[in-house]
Amino acid sequence: MAGMFRGLARWLVLGFVCALATAVLPANAEDLGPADQKQIIAVVRGQLQAFARDDAAKAFSYAAPNIKSLVGNAQNFLQMVRTQYEVVYRPASTTFMQPLGHGSDAMLRVQMTDADGDAWVASYTLHKQANHLWRITGCSVAAATGTLV
Repeated sequence: MAGMFRGLARWLVLGFVCALATAVLPANAEDLGPADQKQIIAVVRGQLQAFARDDAAKAFSYAAPNIKSLVGNAQNFLQMVRTQYEVVYRPASTTFMQPLGHGSDAMLRVQMTDADGDAWVASYTLHKQANHLWRITGCSVAAATGTLV
């Protein structure tokens, strides 16, 4: 169990590092073609759908190697998301923003609401793998500011 908590601590640090990395991505998506943008959204949507079914193996399949090595296995991954990222595990609603990126790195923000109606923004970082598939390298979640109209 101690190993799992060390893994969770590393995941939280990774989330913080990924949040910092998103600040340096370009403010436009001109380097991402329509096919990449579509695949990035499909990857994040697929992982969210896997969480909704408690399909740990499928959710874990969308994670990049860095996440897989930090967490260890699909069950640890699902447990970590379930306990540390509740809104990502079971969002009441999701709205996908346009992916931003440069080369093989991208960021996708997803507006989410939780079961209580509170608004959140999940910022996903992704990396295009050697096999040309996008995989999630990190996710940070912050309470949304402002008011929805």
